[in-house]
Amino acid sequence: MPTKLSNQEIQNQLGSLEDWRFIENAIHKTFTLSTFPNAIEFVRKVADLAETERHHPDFLIQYNKVTLTLSTHSVGGVSEKDMEMAGKIDGLDG
Repeated sequence: MPTKLSNQEIQNQLGSLEDWRFIENAIHKTFTLSTFPNAIEFVRKVADLAETERHHPDFLIQYNKVTLTLSTHSVGGVSEKDMEMAGKIDGLDG
């Protein structure tokens, strides 16, 4: 079972992730794609990854922008699983 990271641990790990922010017990990032269909394709890629990893982000789609929010609900905040998932999402082609 994952454990909740401290605020300091989260800040330290965010240093190795590009543009992820820690706000209210979750990490967030907005991706800007060139078109709406490209944004939907990116969401599909993230959804496929999430199913494989068994760790699912929240999605907000605003035309060509996709905001992802990661937290581990069972621990009430951010865990190592969220940081690992953020890194894998960053590795996807947008």
